[in-house]
Amino acid sequence: MTTSRTTSPEVIPGRRRRWRYVAGFLVLAVLLVVAGRLAWTWLNPMGEQTIDRSQPVLLQSIKDLSRFEAATGNFQVVVDLEKDANFLPDAIKGTRTLFVGSGGVDAYVDFSAMATNAVTVSEDRTEATVRLPRAQLEKPNLDNSRSYVFAQQRGLFDRVQDFLSGSPGDQRELYLLAEKKIREAAVASDLRARADTNTKAMLSGMLKSLGFTKVTVKFTDEP
Repeated sequence: MTTSRTTSPEVIPGRRRRWRYVAGFLVLAVLLVVAGRLAWTWLNPMGEQTIDRSQPVLLQSIKDLSRFEAATGNFQVVVDLEKDANFLPDAIKGTRTLFVGSGGVDAYVDFSAMATNAVTVSEDRTEATVRLPRAQLEKPNLDNSRSYVFAQQRGLFDRVQDFLSGSPGDQRELYLLAEKKIREAAVASDLRARADTNTKAMLSGMLKSLGFTKVTVKFTDEP
Protein backbone atom coordinates (compact mmCIF):
# COMPACT_ATOMS: atom_id res chain seq x y z
CA MET A 1 0.00 0.00 0.00
CA THR A 2 1.49 3.36 -1.04
CA THR A 3 0.98 6.52 0.90
CA SER A 4 1.55 9.92 -0.61
CA ARG A 5 3.45 12.55 1.36
CA THR A 6 2.45 16.11 0.99
CA THR A 7 4.36 19.15 2.21
CA SER A 8 2.53 21.50 4.37
CA PRO A 9 2.18 24.95 2.81
CA GLU A 10 3.50 26.47 6.02
CA VAL A 11 6.85 24.58 5.76
CA ILE A 12 8.06 26.08 2.45
CA PRO A 13 7.77 29.72 3.53
CA GLY A 14 9.60 28.84 6.73
CA ARG A 15 12.54 27.33 4.81
CA ARG A 16 12.64 30.31 2.53
CA ARG A 17 12.81 32.62 5.49
CA ARG A 18 15.72 30.64 6.94
CA TRP A 19 17.61 30.75 3.65
CA ARG A 20 17.01 34.48 3.45
CA TYR A 21 18.41 34.86 6.95
CA VAL A 22 21.46 32.78 6.04
CA ALA A 23 22.01 34.71 2.78
CA GLY A 24 21.60 38.01 4.60
CA PHE A 25 24.07 36.89 7.25
CA LEU A 26 26.62 35.87 4.59
CA VAL A 27 26.23 39.18 2.77
CA LEU A 28 26.63 41.06 6.04
CA ALA A 29 29.74 39.04 6.89
CA VAL A 30 31.28 39.80 3.49
CA LEU A 31 30.51 43.49 3.90
CA LEU A 32 32.08 43.48 7.35
CA VAL A 33 35.24 41.78 6.05
CA VAL A 34 35.55 44.25 3.15
CA ALA A 35 34.89 47.20 5.47
CA GLY A 36 37.44 45.88 7.93
CA ARG A 37 40.09 45.52 5.26
CA LEU A 38 39.41 49.00 3.96
CA ALA A 39 39.60 50.42 7.47
CA TRP A 40 42.84 48.50 8.18
CA THR A 41 44.34 49.76 4.92
CA TRP A 42 43.36 53.31 5.73
CA LEU A 43 44.47 53.24 9.36
CA ASN A 44 47.25 50.63 8.98
CA PRO A 45 48.73 50.94 12.48
CA MET A 46 51.65 48.67 11.51
CA GLY A 47 52.42 50.53 8.29
CA GLU A 48 55.30 52.89 7.60
CA GLN A 49 55.19 56.49 6.50
CA THR A 50 58.06 58.10 4.67
CA ILE A 51 58.69 61.75 5.46
CA ASP A 52 61.37 63.66 3.59
CA ARG A 53 62.86 66.34 5.87
CA SER A 54 65.92 66.98 3.74
CA GLN A 55 67.30 70.47 3.73
CA PRO A 56 67.32 72.57 0.52
CA VAL A 57 70.19 71.87 -1.84
CA LEU A 58 73.05 74.32 -1.32
CA LEU A 59 74.97 75.49 -4.38
CA GLN A 60 78.59 75.57 -3.26
CA SER A 61 80.37 76.61 -6.42
CA ILE A 62 80.16 76.95 -10.20
CA LYS A 63 83.07 76.26 -12.51
CA ASP A 64 83.38 77.12 -16.17
CA LEU A 65 84.26 74.07 -18.25
CA SER A 66 86.70 74.38 -21.10
CA ARG A 67 87.05 70.80 -22.16
CA PHE A 68 85.62 68.55 -24.81
CA GLU A 69 84.00 65.28 -23.76
CA ALA A 70 85.31 63.16 -26.60
CA ALA A 71 84.37 59.57 -25.68
CA THR A 72 82.63 57.49 -23.04
CA GLY A 73 83.25 53.89 -22.08
CA ASN A 74 80.74 51.69 -20.25
CA PHE A 75 82.21 49.00 -18.01
CA GLN A 76 80.98 46.23 -15.74
CA VAL A 77 82.97 44.26 -13.18
CA VAL A 78 82.09 41.47 -10.74
CA VAL A 79 83.92 42.07 -7.46
CA ASP A 80 84.55 38.89 -5.45
CA LEU A 81 85.62 40.06 -1.99
CA GLU A 82 86.37 37.51 0.72
CA LYS A 83 87.42 38.16 4.32
CA ASP A 84 88.58 35.24 6.45
CA ALA A 85 89.51 34.94 10.11
CA ASN A 86 92.96 33.62 10.94
CA PHE A 87 91.98 30.70 13.17
CA LEU A 88 88.24 30.27 12.65
CA PRO A 89 86.31 28.48 9.88
CA ASP A 90 84.24 30.51 7.44
CA ALA A 91 81.01 29.19 8.94
CA ILE A 92 81.91 30.90 12.24
CA LYS A 93 83.74 34.04 11.14
CA GLY A 94 84.17 35.33 7.61
CA THR A 95 82.36 36.90 4.70
CA ARG A 96 82.34 36.55 0.95
CA THR A 97 80.48 39.02 -1.25
CA LEU A 98 79.85 39.09 -4.99
CA PHE A 99 79.19 42.64 -6.13
CA VAL A 100 78.26 43.73 -9.65
CA GLY A 101 79.61 47.20 -10.42
CA SER A 102 78.50 49.01 -13.58
CA GLY A 103 79.48 52.49 -14.62
CA GLY A 104 81.01 54.76 -17.20
CA VAL A 105 84.29 56.56 -17.70
CA ASP A 106 84.52 59.77 -19.73
CA ALA A 107 87.57 60.72 -21.78
CA TYR A 108 88.05 64.45 -22.37
CA VAL A 109 90.52 66.94 -23.77
CA ASP A 110 91.20 69.98 -21.58
CA PHE A 111 91.37 73.04 -23.81
CA SER A 112 92.40 75.24 -20.87
CA ALA A 113 95.76 73.43 -20.84
CA MET A 114 96.56 74.64 -24.37
CA ALA A 115 99.50 77.03 -24.75
CA THR A 116 98.98 80.59 -25.96
CA ASN A 117 100.53 79.75 -29.33
CA ALA A 118 98.65 76.45 -29.69
CA VAL A 119 96.71 77.75 -32.71
CA THR A 120 98.63 79.17 -35.67
CA VAL A 121 97.09 80.52 -38.86
CA SER A 122 98.79 81.18 -42.20
CA GLU A 123 98.97 84.73 -43.56
CA ASP A 124 96.37 84.05 -46.25
CA ARG A 125 94.12 82.43 -43.61
CA THR A 126 93.73 79.21 -45.55
CA GLU A 127 95.78 76.93 -43.26
CA ALA A 128 95.47 76.37 -39.53
CA THR A 129 97.52 74.26 -37.13
CA VAL A 130 96.30 73.29 -33.68
CA ARG A 131 98.32 71.62 -30.92
CA LEU A 132 96.34 69.87 -28.20
CA PRO A 133 97.07 68.04 -24.95
CA ARG A 134 96.30 64.36 -24.87
CA ALA A 135 92.93 63.11 -23.65
CA GLN A 136 92.49 62.36 -19.97
CA LEU A 137 90.17 60.02 -18.11
CA GLU A 138 87.51 61.22 -15.73
CA LYS A 139 86.85 59.40 -12.46
CA PRO A 140 84.61 56.34 -12.94
CA ASN A 141 80.95 57.08 -12.34
CA LEU A 142 79.16 54.02 -10.95
CA ASP A 143 75.49 53.67 -11.81
CA ASN A 144 73.65 52.87 -8.58
CA SER A 145 70.66 51.47 -10.47
CA ARG A 146 72.89 48.84 -12.13
CA SER A 147 75.31 48.15 -9.24
CA TYR A 148 74.20 45.67 -6.60
CA VAL A 149 75.22 42.83 -4.29
CA PHE A 150 74.66 39.63 -6.23
CA ALA A 151 75.36 37.13 -3.44
CA GLN A 152 76.75 37.16 0.08
CA GLN A 153 77.90 34.54 2.57
CA ARG A 154 78.44 35.43 6.22
CA GLY A 155 79.66 33.51 9.21
CA LEU A 156 77.68 33.15 12.43
CA PHE A 157 79.58 35.91 14.24
CA ASP A 158 79.11 38.30 11.32
CA ARG A 159 75.37 37.66 11.24
CA VAL A 160 75.06 38.31 14.96
CA GLN A 161 77.17 41.45 14.66
CA ASP A 162 75.03 42.80 11.83
CA PHE A 163 71.87 42.00 13.79
CA LEU A 164 73.08 43.78 16.92
CA SER A 165 74.36 46.79 15.00
CA GLY A 166 70.96 47.25 13.34
CA SER A 167 72.53 48.06 9.98
CA PRO A 168 73.76 45.94 7.08
CA GLY A 169 77.41 45.71 6.15
CA ASP A 170 79.02 48.79 4.68
CA GLN A 171 79.17 48.61 0.88
CA ARG A 172 81.53 51.55 0.49
CA GLU A 173 84.53 49.24 0.20
CA LEU A 174 82.82 47.33 -2.61
CA TYR A 175 82.07 50.53 -4.54
CA LEU A 176 85.63 51.80 -4.14
CA LEU A 177 87.08 48.49 -5.27
CA ALA A 178 84.74 48.40 -8.28
CA GLU A 179 85.74 51.97 -9.22
CA LYS A 180 89.43 51.04 -8.97
CA LYS A 181 89.03 48.02 -11.22
CA ILE A 182 86.94 49.94 -13.75
CA ARG A 183 89.52 52.73 -13.89
CA GLU A 184 92.30 50.20 -14.48
CA ALA A 185 90.26 48.66 -17.30
CA ALA A 186 89.65 52.11 -18.81
CA VAL A 187 93.38 52.92 -18.74
CA ALA A 188 94.17 49.63 -20.46
CA SER A 189 91.52 50.20 -23.14
CA ASP A 190 91.69 52.39 -26.25
CA LEU A 191 89.32 54.93 -24.71
CA ARG A 192 91.86 57.77 -24.66
CA ALA A 193 92.99 57.00 -28.19
CA ARG A 194 89.38 57.13 -29.35
CA ALA A 195 88.96 60.48 -27.59
CA ASP A 196 92.06 61.86 -29.33
CA THR A 197 90.72 60.77 -32.72
CA ASN A 198 87.28 62.26 -32.05
CA THR A 199 88.77 65.56 -30.92
CA LYS A 200 90.87 65.78 -34.05
CA ALA A 201 87.85 65.13 -36.24
CA MET A 202 85.74 67.69 -34.36
CA LEU A 203 88.32 70.50 -34.63
CA SER A 204 89.10 69.74 -38.27
CA GLY A 205 85.44 69.88 -39.22
CA MET A 206 84.84 73.07 -37.24
CA LEU A 207 87.83 74.94 -38.70
CA LYS A 208 87.04 73.84 -42.25
CA SER A 209 83.51 75.12 -41.81
CA LEU A 210 85.07 78.50 -40.96
CA GLY A 211 86.83 78.62 -44.33
CA PHE A 212 90.20 76.97 -43.72
CA THR A 213 91.12 74.63 -46.54
CA LYS A 214 93.94 72.83 -44.72
CA VAL A 215 93.72 71.97 -41.04
CA THR A 216 96.42 70.16 -39.06
CA VAL A 217 95.69 68.94 -35.58
CA LYS A 218 98.61 67.63 -33.55
CA PHE A 219 99.21 66.76 -29.93
CA THR A 220 101.88 68.38 -27.81
CA ASP A 221 103.94 65.19 -27.65
CA GLU A 222 104.05 64.86 -31.44
CA PRO A 223 106.88 66.35 -33.51
